[in-house]
Amino acid sequence: MLKKWSHFITLPLRSKLLLFEAYMLLAWARLLKLIPFAKVAPTLGVPMKETPYERVAEHEQMLGEVAKAIRQMSRYTWWESECLVKGIAAMKLLKRRKIASTLYLGTAKDASGKMIAHAWLRSGPYYITGVEEMGRFTVVGLFGNQIKRKKEHRYG
Repeated sequence: MLKKWSHFITLPLRSKLLLFEAYMLLAWARLLKLIPFAKVAPTLGVPMKETPYERVAEHEQMLGEVAKAIRQMSRYTWWESECLVKGIAAMKLLKRRKIASTLYLGTAKDASGKMIAHAWLRSGPYYITGVEEMGRFTVVGLFGNQIKRKKEHRYG
């Protein structure tokens, strides 16, 4: 643990702040799980509306940093930080950076026939969270978080 702490101290301030923000948003997303999903759903984005799959080169580095921060910090939470919590936290991180994303909710049956659920987050062609298991699940809902761009004014 001491080795990890000494590594954290050597990180640039920007990285430390992103990790702290990821941790706080994981806590916020976990608290949302205490609220009935019907009340939380409207805050997640536009139901059943995907965001574009187009690649935005200027976002690629940030997408990787957000994915890494969520993955790393979810290991240090004392609360459950599984797929839905990670997806919601990452979606909020991206929204704060004006990057569109889509949160997918899926269901499947496990080996014993019990219904199980999974969530994953995509931005452009990149999967930020939950990609490891998404192939097993049938999408039953999704929420698109489209970011409105300011129109450029052209003179002349």
